[in-house]
Amino acid sequence: QVPLVESGGGLVQAGGSLRLSCTISIRTVGNYVVAWFRQAPGKEREFVAHITWSGRTTYNDYSEKGRFTISKDSAKDTVYLQMISLKPEDTAVYYCAAGPVPSRIPRSYNYWGQGTQVTVSS
Repeated sequence: QVPLVESGGGLVQAGGSLRLSCTISIRTVGNYVVAWFRQAPGKEREFVAHITWSGRTTYNDYSEKGRFTISKDSAKDTVYLQMISLKPEDTAVYYCAAGPVPSRIPRSYNYWGQGTQVTVSS
């Protein structure tokens, strides 16, 4: 079973909103920390936010004063990233990842989804 599956990306105009979903195979992943990262063309993968299984959240400094919100629905084994007031510079492939400890570093995460493209037009 695929450990992590993202969905919800797409094309949106600047100022619009998207909600990304990351469905987790608990049997494979367990009760790990789940994070969202993003990677724009030609740039390194960067941390967006993470959430522990108890619900404690941490955001990158640019996640930007409430524009991005990470949350989880334990009943559905799903973690969400709600994004509002999107800007063209938010355009990237967004990945969810699961790991044993809260971290902003990609290599700390054992499991990765396939990524979902978010494109924000101006």
